Amino acid sequence: MDSKKFAGQIAEIIFSKKGYDVKILELKNISSIADYFVVCSADSDRQVKAIADEVEDKLRENGIKCIHREGYESLTWIILDYFDVMIHVFKAEARTFYNLEKLWGDAPVIEVKDEEPEVKPKKTVKKTTVKKTTVKKTTTSSPRTKKGK
Repeated sequence: MDSKKFAGQIAEIIFSKKGYDVKILELKNISSIADYFVVCSADSDRQVKAIADEVEDKLRENGIKCIHREGYESLTWIILDYFDVMIHVFKAEARTFYNLEKLWGDAPVIEVKDEEPEVKPKKTVKKTTVKKTTVKKTTTSSPRTKKGK
C-alpha cells in the first residue's frame, strides 16, 4: 500500500474513536523524516490513549507494526511511527501549543473530513396522555363506646 493511502486508512481509524480536526501533512518532498504526518485532536487524556491504541490495534491486525511510540506517559501528545507515516495524536490544548501545521508550514495539507453516516428521520411517536385521577378515601367512623356506662 502506498503511504498516502495508508495515511488515509489511519484517518478513518482515528474517526472511529471520535478524533477530530484530522489533517495529513505531505512531507515527502521537504523532509526525509516521513512521507506523511497524520495529525489529530482529542478532548481528553483517555481519548488520546484510545485513539492511539485503536490505530495500533487495527494496524497490527493487518500485520503492520509500529516501529516507535512516544507520549504514553503524559497522554497529551502521542506519536506513533510507521516509518513512512507518523501519527500525532494531540490533546487539543497541546496541539494549539505545539502547532505542527505552522512548524511544517511548507508542507501541503490534506484536510480529512469524517464521512457522517446518513441520518435517518426519527419515527414520530404519538404521545398519549394518561389522566391521573385521585380517589378520595373515605373512612367510616366506628361508634365510640363510653367507659363506665
